[in-house]
Amino acid sequence: MDDVRRARPRRVPAAVSRVGLVALVARRLRGCQEIDELAQVVAECTVELVDPHQVVVSRVSDDRACTVWSVRPAAEPADEVWTVASWPPLREILDDRTTWRSWDGAGRGPSALAQGPVAASVPVVVNTTVWGLVTITGEHFDDDDVALVEVVAALAAAALVRLDFDHQVQHMLVEDPLTGLADRRVADAAADAALQSGVETCIVMCDVDGLKQVNDQLGHGEGDELLRLVGEVLRRAAEELPGSTAARIGGDEFCLVVPGWPRGTVTGAMEQTVERFALPHGAAISWGVASSVGERVTVSSLFRAADFAQYHVKRARARRRQLALPRAVDPTTTAQQLLSRAVPALVAGRGELGRVCALAATAADTLGGGEWTVLRAGAGPAMVVARGGSPSGEDDPPGTVTVAVDGWQIEVGASIESSHHPEVTTALRAAMYIALHPPE
Repeated sequence: MDDVRRARPRRVPAAVSRVGLVALVARRLRGCQEIDELAQVVAECTVELVDPHQVVVSRVSDDRACTVWSVRPAAEPADEVWTVASWPPLREILDDRTTWRSWDGAGRGPSALAQGPVAASVPVVVNTTVWGLVTITGEHFDDDDVALVEVVAALAAAALVRLDFDHQVQHMLVEDPLTGLADRRVADAAADAALQSGVETCIVMCDVDGLKQVNDQLGHGEGDELLRLVGEVLRRAAEELPGSTAARIGGDEFCLVVPGWPRGTVTGAMEQTVERFALPHGAAISWGVASSVGERVTVSSLFRAADFAQYHVKRARARRRQLALPRAVDPTTTAQQLLSRAVPALVAGRGELGRVCALAATAADTLGGGEWTVLRAGAGPAMVVARGGSPSGEDDPPGTVTVAVDGWQIEVGASIESSHHPEVTTALRAAMYIALHPPE
């Protein structure tokens, strides 16, 4: 097996008594954080206590003992998997949970066990179940030696109980108990790591349309089942984008943190997954995407941009369904709507980038385009620092309205005919100036 480690342990001064060594074993096991580390400590400490020819620490599962860590001469062959068929005493150990020993070499066991007439295999029993074995071989052991190995096995069992408890607590802290997805803290950490790495990072923010009606009409049990199904949709979307983190933020809000994938790929994966796995009871997932390249965007601002995208796309689609607004709208009306909606968005946004993203999302919502892009001019060509929104859902692709102020530029999707009228673009430019120079 690839994960089997072999090493000669460090030596402990001979002046240290066996009682002192046992105390040292207990202290070292208390510091173990992983199974491999624990197996290594057990093997090395067993060598210090009884000086065997070799030690093999194995994990038991389905009547098989698989080597996790061993200390043996470099040239010694290894049987990494022992079965009841290849070594009959294993059946007795598993059934009786007692130490097996052979003082004369008879039935000593797999060929991996060392040369010599003496061998013993001590079970590590956790909650009445044999978790694993500590097997020793050599030229001479007595009952006291085997008893010391049994003490080590008992200490290892106690350490395994602690590790299992710690892992369960960790899962409780980082997993949403209803859906099994990660929680907000994990999503924040994943987004921060992605931004620090400098790769393009996308955040997909989602909420559930129709959850309240399901809770009111069918009960909260059905509502919880709906949330679990939404979690499964997000999990499947994450599988389409390896390296992604799917999380439940709280209530009916979910997110996907996607490092290293272009925004277009992320949008396509979400569209296909949401379409393929429709929700029951007429419910649906509303979602929006924001992306960033490099470290110029903070985690909180990227989440806010995605949230704006999700909210505005959801509102725009609902408004189009309910009002069926015509494409031909008076430019003055469009400009007034743009300015009236921009003010609360600018108040909600924090920092230059946050306010510009909020304005871009609001403009895309008002002009019916759905998607938006924010760029920043530098020494060279303007660089994309954030994108957001989702396709408008119109049969014809929308046009684009572009305005630039003080080195910032926004490109906003627009399907309303009056979007390109000078009155509308002037209003958008004025709103962008306010975003960059807010009144004190």
